[in-house]
Amino acid sequence: MENVEQILLPRWIIPVDDENSIHEDFGIAINAGRIVAVASKSELKARYCSDSVVELAEHAIIPGLVNAHTHASMTLFRGLADDLPMPVWLNEHIWPAEAKWVSREFVQAGTSLACAEMLRGGTTCFNDMYFFPDTVAEQSEACGIRACVGMIVIEFPTIWAKDPNEYIQKGLDLRSSLEKSTLVTTCFAPHAPYTVSDPTLTQIAELSSELNCQVHIHLHETAEEVERAVCESGIRPFERLNHLGLVNQRLMAVHMTQLKTHEIQNLAEHASHVIHCPESNLKLSSGSCPAGELVSHGVNIALGTDGASSNNDLDMLGEMRTASLFAKIVSESAESLDAYTALRMATLNGAKALNLDHEIGSIETGKSADVVALDLSHPATQPCYSPVSQIVYSMSRDQVSDVWVAGKRLVNEGALTTIDEQQSITVAQNWCNRISQS
Repeated sequence: MENVEQILLPRWIIPVDDENSIHEDFGIAINAGRIVAVASKSELKARYCSDSVVELAEHAIIPGLVNAHTHASMTLFRGLADDLPMPVWLNEHIWPAEAKWVSREFVQAGTSLACAEMLRGGTTCFNDMYFFPDTVAEQSEACGIRACVGMIVIEFPTIWAKDPNEYIQKGLDLRSSLEKSTLVTTCFAPHAPYTVSDPTLTQIAELSSELNCQVHIHLHETAEEVERAVCESGIRPFERLNHLGLVNQRLMAVHMTQLKTHEIQNLAEHASHVIHCPESNLKLSSGSCPAGELVSHGVNIALGTDGASSNNDLDMLGEMRTASLFAKIVSESAESLDAYTALRMATLNGAKALNLDHEIGSIETGKSADVVALDLSHPATQPCYSPVSQIVYSMSRDQVSDVWVAGKRLVNEGALTTIDEQQSITVAQNWCNRISQS
């Protein structure tokens, strides 16, 4: 028998594969941070032994959730400016607050709180766009969570950089420093077409191609954004990005609530990715991403929470449910965006968008052991005819019992193992006092 570091024995394994499989009475063998076998419990017990065998009698194990669009440290602005139209929310509240408060210490505290929230909710990887991405990377490494940190680019000066050239250079320096990291990767993160010029976007397109590096950008978030762009330039923002060479398999277009059929077809033809943030879009009344139509056209669509200042949580289980229900009403079809598709959007599709699907996003031999155990024994998920339906339509994040990233148990029976949760909360409360009293 082969000795392995861990054996997980749940009731169900939902691998997220092309067959929409649900395995009952299967287990997972993990060694050196990787999945070495997914097989029936009898076969595992015959082939492997371990000093760490985790019995999860009423649990389902799924791939770790991938939050494909965050501004992690904006947890410290949670609830600061609610129930406002997006232009007012952004221009009169969020941007002034950022100008006054964002610092390296702010990002460190906010990211620590975000990592605690995400891990406890089953998120094992997040894609971030914010200032001080080097600090986001450091905090992610310290917590043991997987992250893709955005090399932020905005045309105007901020506390992070004074001009586009400095933004890009600082991003490239960060990318070089993370070359040996097993947990943190990078992508270009130009904020939006309305905050980044053509020459800068062209430079990013060229660097993205040269480095095979993803590009993460807010795009077609509101009707007002698109209308203003057409009024000023004569073309829609998506068309502008297409002309500049950014519409390709490396594009991660966030929000996309304003889409025409030919744009959806263009996304599919270029194998571009859409990051759908349904709860943020609903809360800000930004519009409705046609998720069902994107899926039917073969576009890879992933899920993100956006920042906690516009959501107001980082709950990917909730995001799955909202995405599925929202798609049904938008398409006027109850068959749109079924439960397994919603789960795929929150796992494998997110990994594909980040160009990490060779490593994470599904439970299969050879991939990193980024997995989550969900307790279905709660009253809210009983009786259980289909674990996938219960996970998407009934489950809360309080039912996340255990989380592993690269085989390391970061949540053990509901308790964080790498983060001092109370300290993160105390620091966040101190920031709240400072901000609210100013």
